[in-house]
Amino acid sequence: MLAPLRIDYASRAVTVDGEVVRLIPAEYSLLFHLTRNTGRVLPHHTLLSKVWGREYTDEIDYLKVYVRCLRQKLEGDPEMIGEIVSERGVGYKFVAA
Repeated sequence: MLAPLRIDYASRAVTVDGEVVRLIPAEYSLLFHLTRNTGRVLPHHTLLSKVWGREYTDEIDYLKVYVRCLRQKLEGDPEMIGEIVSERGVGYKFVAA
């Protein structure tokens, strides 16, 4: 049985249930940081700085848009693949299934 979400960090390949998920670089970078810190809340400014650079740390709307796109691309049963959880007013975390 295949693992529902697989990330090959070396090749930057992402699959869900064996199907390739095409991510743009910012989406992949966001997923990378969230999954590498599974279970930990990453503050908005931290994610913005790591994905877009320090000059974007106040651009929370960027983050919201990309999180929404990433959630759509990884859609499926969150019980199976995990999910990106919003910590209101703080940041986001990835919770493994």
